[in-house]
Amino acid sequence: MRDEGASERAVVCVHGAGGGGWEWGIWARAFAVCGRPVLAPDLMPVGGGLAATRLADYRAQVVAWCAAYSANGIDLVGASLGGLLALMVAREVRAHAVVLVNPMPPAGLPSPAPRSPAVIRWRSDASLHATRRALPDADEAACMYAFRRWRDESGAVLDEARAGLVVDPPDCPVLVIASERDLDVPPEASRALAAMLGADFECIAGASHVGPLLGHDAARTASRVADWLHARRANAKRDESGVQ
Repeated sequence: MRDEGASERAVVCVHGAGGGGWEWGIWARAFAVCGRPVLAPDLMPVGGGLAATRLADYRAQVVAWCAAYSANGIDLVGASLGGLLALMVAREVRAHAVVLVNPMPPAGLPSPAPRSPAVIRWRSDASLHATRRALPDADEAACMYAFRRWRDESGAVLDEARAGLVVDPPDCPVLVIASERDLDVPPEASRALAAMLGADFECIAGASHVGPLLGHDAARTASRVADWLHARRANAKRDESGVQ
């Protein structure tokens, strides 16, 4: 039986580059079953548009989202670029637990891509065929859903993230989830990050980069994450009460 304290803590979900809060639909349902409020907004460009948007702008937005729910505490979940953002703000927002799904590593990617254009045209140049290639572990409905929702992205944000950053490790429990067939963030990079953070680690067999959120095993993965968060909450409450 889940304790009432766990049901009061919000889960703040941060999406990846070119995506949106819609990516978290399956996970939001899994958290809702546990009575957890979920906040999964879209990262927004600054007034000057995507070409003028920087990583610091997205970081500030995530901090603001967390502040809206800080009274009861928050757990922080991020995927890809969102994972890096979650890692960047975890200490500042006093997250109680952090889940990173195929996160862009703070040390940068092993093989940095060439400098990006000012605006990466993922929405403008989207195709259903390319979406299917990106989601080989998803059904046709999920591919169509994603295809209709991809968005363009700031090239400067991606360049900053790929170059690497200095990040203060979270001072709370961390779970890192990697996809076995991730072509964007190698699972070895996620495993190394988990080791650096002293985090729990899980690698999902056969999953693509976005597979943990939209693939065939997304619901089971979300349910396991919800259980992991609940267990961390239960452990913390035992520590607070001095129960052995």
